[in-house]
Amino acid sequence: MGAHSRKCDWCGSGTPIVRDMEPVNAEYQYWCEECARALVIKGDPIETYRELDGEPIYGRLLDEHCTLKRFYSFATA
Repeated sequence: MGAHSRKCDWCGSGTPIVRDMEPVNAEYQYWCEECARALVIKGDPIETYRELDGEPIYGRLLDEHCTLKRFYSFATA
């Protein structure tokens, strides 16, 4: 199943914008913007990720809400 046809693994309804490339729990790999924002604000951001839309939405969330961005990395294909 392609990422474009998936739903957010957390809320089950949002369209994923980011994939956790090293998930703690394999059942929660794909995150919509709202759930990803909640993770970042909570202080538990995804460390190794892949943007799914071509837009750096998750990177912007990190820039806006996370002071330790240097520890996170964008996974390349």
